Amino acid sequence: MPDITVSRNDEASRYEIRFDGTLAGFAEFDRRPDEFRFVHTEIDHAFQGRGLAQQLAAAALADAAGSADVIAPYCPFIAGYLEKHPLEDVEIRLPRQG
Repeated sequence: MPDITVSRNDEASRYEIRFDGTLAGFAEFDRRPDEFRFVHTEIDHAFQGRGLAQQLAAAALADAAGSADVIAPYCPFIAGYLEKHPLEDVEIRLPRQG
């Protein structure tokens, strides 16, 4: 069974997912006053197809929800994840399209 961990790297402004200690992907964020923006999510090609993006999104959103800030999913993957897995008692602000 692989060791999968997700941690927040504030210096790089991203959540990182590691697979057996190797960086497998990340979800970049941008903090604004009262707003937690997710801007990009990426999983290395070598690790795709293992459900890591979903695990990364779940852990990152759970941590961000604890900040009490509004969550703004500018990243299409995070936005899609939130549609399928809504967070309770968390304000989501969808970016304007167009």
